[in-house]
Amino acid sequence: MMPLLYKFEPGAQFAWLMYLLWAALAAYGGWTGWRGAAGPFNAKKGEHDPPRREDRLKRAGIFAGAITLLGGVGLQYALPAEAFPGGKGQGIPIHLYGILLAAGFMSAVGLSAALAQREWPGEEGAKKREQVLDLAFWVFLAAMVGSRVLFILVNWQDFNLAAAIRHPIDNLLGGGLVFYGGLLGATGAAFWYCRKERVDFLRLADVAMPTVSLGQCFGRLGCFSAGCCWGDVAAEGTRFAVRFPGADLARNILGQVSHTASLAFQSQAAGADRWVDVATGQAVDRSVQGAVRVSEWVAQHHHTLPVHPTQLYEALGQFVLFLAFLALRGWRRFHGQIFGMWLMAYAVLRYSVELFRGDAERGTAHGLFRSLHLDGLAAAVPADAWYNVSISQLISLCLFALGATVLYRFGRAARAPGGAPLPQAG
Repeated sequence: MMPLLYKFEPGAQFAWLMYLLWAALAAYGGWTGWRGAAGPFNAKKGEHDPPRREDRLKRAGIFAGAITLLGGVGLQYALPAEAFPGGKGQGIPIHLYGILLAAGFMSAVGLSAALAQREWPGEEGAKKREQVLDLAFWVFLAAMVGSRVLFILVNWQDFNLAAAIRHPIDNLLGGGLVFYGGLLGATGAAFWYCRKERVDFLRLADVAMPTVSLGQCFGRLGCFSAGCCWGDVAAEGTRFAVRFPGADLARNILGQVSHTASLAFQSQAAGADRWVDVATGQAVDRSVQGAVRVSEWVAQHHHTLPVHPTQLYEALGQFVLFLAFLALRGWRRFHGQIFGMWLMAYAVLRYSVELFRGDAERGTAHGLFRSLHLDGLAAAVPADAWYNVSISQLISLCLFALGATVLYRFGRAARAPGGAPLPQAG
């Protein structure tokens, strides 16, 4: 694994190249917005009129403006103060995590667009393909905000509101993303877009949900490369256990020491009040025979204790879900069936993988009750109890119930007398 592939430090002498790239990306975003613009919705025709000049300019401005803003933030971090106002001179770190996350998103979007074109016949399919590509912009923004917001809510006791107000961009980009938050944000954006564009949300969800699993498969591989979302300490002899490196062992793509420790190592190195029985992998709250203090052990060995590769567990599970639901699309009996089944299947997968997770930072019911000063509930759910479920497991239970509700409600409507037959995909 490589937490950091390479760090590009352009310096002031290459500022012109960074500015040129910034302008090119903004221009491309504006052109994309101009090309994909649509006119006002015509209720009589049931479709959008051809775009007017003002429609194209508005959409081009939104796309170019968003890319300009994001690019400006990036340059502020990358370039020194003499090359960019307020520049921090931190260079451009290239993380495998980011590359895989981007590859997953682009794969999901591209496949969703192709499937949408097949789902709707003729010219309507080509139109839906463009709409999916348009929707991807809003899904990306909503997913990023949602994943960060949920992380802050789960860890709100460690959140510095005053610092966040003073430095909102630093806080937004300061790490800590939660997939469930991204999923909720993306779903909300898709629902809003479908209402706005008069697109059947459930039908589009049936098309897109298998590709979400494909994207998350790439994402979890990225988590493995960064050493985040790691598993619990494994017992001696566990076949698939892995060890994540510290700063003096982790190397970049050129084989050089990157001085960037995996997140799992950073967490275990800070575990001064945690002990683990190395034979069983069982966490204990005090020093007992056969147990080691986690922080001392990792400092001595320069890597983590052997842990379950939960990132790979979920990546494999997501790939299986992707293949399964891609095949099941041809067996649908009503719109929303794939959507509901995916919600239930992913909830089961995520709940199961969470049983092997070891990063307490993701939040648990016990920690949530303590942070809310609900001492009675916190005492009823001890930190080491089997029923001290994680926040993601609580969300999984809700997600499973939502999926079951979708299947029951819309499946019942489809079976009712006079129910509309499901149009077959191309």
